[in-house]
Amino acid sequence: MPVSGKTYRRIRNIVLAWLTLVALAGFLLDIPRINILEHTARNLYFHVPMWFTMMAAFFVSAWRSGQYLRSRDPLRDTQALEAARVGAAFGVLGLATGVVWARFTWYVGQGIWWNFDPKQTMAAVQLLIYGAYFTLRSSVEEPEKRGRIAAVYNLFAAACVPFLLYALPRQMESLHPGAEGNPAFSDITHPTMRVVFYAAVVGFIGLFWVFYTQRVRLAILKERIEDAFRT
Repeated sequence: MPVSGKTYRRIRNIVLAWLTLVALAGFLLDIPRINILEHTARNLYFHVPMWFTMMAAFFVSAWRSGQYLRSRDPLRDTQALEAARVGAAFGVLGLATGVVWARFTWYVGQGIWWNFDPKQTMAAVQLLIYGAYFTLRSSVEEPEKRGRIAAVYNLFAAACVPFLLYALPRQMESLHPGAEGNPAFSDITHPTMRVVFYAAVVGFIGLFWVFYTQRVRLAILKERIEDAFRT
């Protein structure tokens, strides 16, 4: 069952305070000079945690879909939907910050915003797969049938995540760190930046929990109001 309002507010306030400290540290603390990246390396504190958060959200969504297939509990279907929605929002933000980052590092002076880099392209494909999930849900009116079909598709969509966002891009030539011919973030990230980075990952995943919990609570409230009007 959803957490109580008191617990939700307490965790929400902790997450907001945590992310405020992360943002201040990210912009104010000195960072080492990293070739090509320079001060744009600060985007590491935002861009990468957004992707981690998106993946965590998609796996939470798949977990709830699996629970729905076992129990047929409408709450599980609602939780799967809201986790996917919040995850997709973080994915769009992650893609946008990546595009801007690439524009002012890899493609500086070239006027290029998108060059079909494998990592960027695979990320866009993954978001399109979840876009199809939302479209599929809206095309089926009967609640139980919609939940069942959407749950099966959601499990497929989540299964694509490690392949599209990790395995396949690493096998291709890319400018993105961690791909073929390029060092991973662990090789280019100075130890002084890692504390802020790991704190950002925790903070953004906490922010996902806040948004996800809020949306589930709102969905439950909306359902109760609709039931009251029907009776």
